Amino acid sequence: MVVVTDVTRDQIFIDDDSSSFVTDEGSDIGDENSDISDSEELEKELAQWRAGDETLADRLYALKDMVSPTTRKKIANAWKSTSSWTVWGGKLAGNAVWVVTTSALLVGLPLALAIENESMMVQQEKEVLAQQQGAQQMMGNIQPGQAADSGLRPPGF
Repeated sequence: MVVVTDVTRDQIFIDDDSSSFVTDEGSDIGDENSDISDSEELEKELAQWRAGDETLADRLYALKDMVSPTTRKKIANAWKSTSSWTVWGGKLAGNAVWVVTTSALLVGLPLALAIENESMMVQQEKEVLAQQQGAQQMMGNIQPGQAADSGLRPPGF
């Protein structure tokens, strides 16, 4: 059966291995070296928890003691490595986008304008040729070797 006893701070404990703990006045073991938070912090956290003001970040931070320091260090190193690779990849992608964009503007845009200008010239030449052919037909200037059309002729021609 287990017996629970209340121990006060002023008591002196002597261990079987002849190592002893002394009172708070001369001890190296005190509240400042303890991993346990001050009672004020605990009360504040408890009040925060009761009020429902605890955030997800607070809950995750409270779970940090459940993970061993070596595992935490591995996780931190993995996070740091991943973030540095992500930053490097982002910079590389940004540089690639910059090169493609500037190349398209410096080479592609003038090329597109030249092609459009050439197509406008061809279209204009076709229009001028069509106008000339229309004028020749209206004037009746048929070149030798061309057959006269046997269609309807206006009177007087």
